Amino acid sequence: MAVKTEPVTINLGPQHPSTHGVFRIRVKFDGEVVLDVEPVFGYLHRGTEKLAESRTYVQIVTLTDRLDYTASMSNNLSYVLAVEKLAGIETPERAKYIRVISAELARISSHLMATGFLLNDLGAFATPLMYCFRERERILDLFEMMCGARITVSYMRPGGLLQDPPDDFWPALNRMISDLPQYIDELESLITGNEIVLTRTRGVGTISPEQAINASITGPILRAAGVQWDVRRAHPYEIYDRLDFDIPIGAVGDTFDRYLVRIQEMRESVKILRQCVDQIPDGPIRAETPYFVRAPEGDVYSGVEGPKGELGFYMVSDGGISPYRCKIRAPSFINLTVLRDMLVGWKMGDLITVFGSLDIVLGEVDR
Repeated sequence: MAVKTEPVTINLGPQHPSTHGVFRIRVKFDGEVVLDVEPVFGYLHRGTEKLAESRTYVQIVTLTDRLDYTASMSNNLSYVLAVEKLAGIETPERAKYIRVISAELARISSHLMATGFLLNDLGAFATPLMYCFRERERILDLFEMMCGARITVSYMRPGGLLQDPPDDFWPALNRMISDLPQYIDELESLITGNEIVLTRTRGVGTISPEQAINASITGPILRAAGVQWDVRRAHPYEIYDRLDFDIPIGAVGDTFDRYLVRIQEMRESVKILRQCVDQIPDGPIRAETPYFVRAPEGDVYSGVEGPKGELGFYMVSDGGISPYRCKIRAPSFINLTVLRDMLVGWKMGDLITVFGSLDIVLGEVDR
C-alpha cells in the first residue's frame, strides 16, 4: 500500500572544509525520492581571480596550487602556458617533457582520490581509500623529490621549471611506472566486478552525450557519456602530439562508466609516462626571462586537459607586471551544472553516490 507523504526540503551540508564537504545541496524529497535539487556554494570563496590582479606573474603560480589541490601540477601547467602565450615565451624541450610527466602523475594521483572517495561514498569506509592513498603517497614522494613540496608544489614557472629533478628521481619514477599497471589491476579486481558496486552504480546518474555537451561538461564525465573529446588530442600542447595514447570513453554515461573511464585513463597515463622517459632530451629547463615578467597589452586563453576536465586561464594584460584581469575556467564548477539532471528521480543513497562520481574540489568551484 502506498503511503501518502508531503514533500520535504532538506539541507545536506556543508560539513567539513575538505574533499566535497564545503558544499550544500538543498534537496526536495518525496519520501526518499529526489524531486528537485539546488546546489549552494560560496562558503570557501578565496578570491583567486581577484588576488591574481595584485600578484606578479610568477607569484600567481602559488595561487593555482590551491585550486584543485589534488592535482596542483596540472594547475601550474595551465597557468604558465597562458602566461607564455601572452608574453611570447618559448619553453625548452626538456622542460616540456618534465611538465607532461608532472601533469600525468597528477592525473593518476587525482583519479586515485576520485576512486577511493567514490567507494567511501558508497559506504566502504576506509579500506579502498587507503589502497588508493598507498600509491598516491609514492607519487607525492616523486613531487617532493622534484621540488621539495608534496601538495601545493609551485613547481612550474613561466618559461620552464623551478629546477631539474635530481638524479635519483628517474630510477624512482621508473619503479613507479613499472608497479602501477599491476596496482591498477589489483584495484579493478576488487572494484570493477564487485556486486555491490555494480548494483549501486550501473544505470545510476546517467547523462546523455547531448546533455553533457550542452552543459559544457569536459573531462572523464564527458567521455563517460561517450564523447571522445580530450584537449590533449583536440588541441595538443607541450609535446602531446608526439605521444601515442588512447582516449577511453564510456557506453551509457552512468556512475559506473565515470569510475571505469578514470581507471582506463590511469593506464593511458602510464603509457604516456613511459614514452616521456624514453624521449626526454638533455638541456636547460628554463628560458631566460626577466625577474618581473611583463606581457604586452592583449588577452589570451589557454586550456589543458586536467584530471577533472578542461582547466583554462583567460588573461588580460595592460603591459604591467600583473594581469589586468584573470578568469579561470574551472572544470569542477562547470561539471556541477548537470547535477540536478543526474539526481532527480533517484533516492537519497543514490544522491551521495552520484555526487561523489563528479569528483569535484571546492577550491576551484569557489575560486
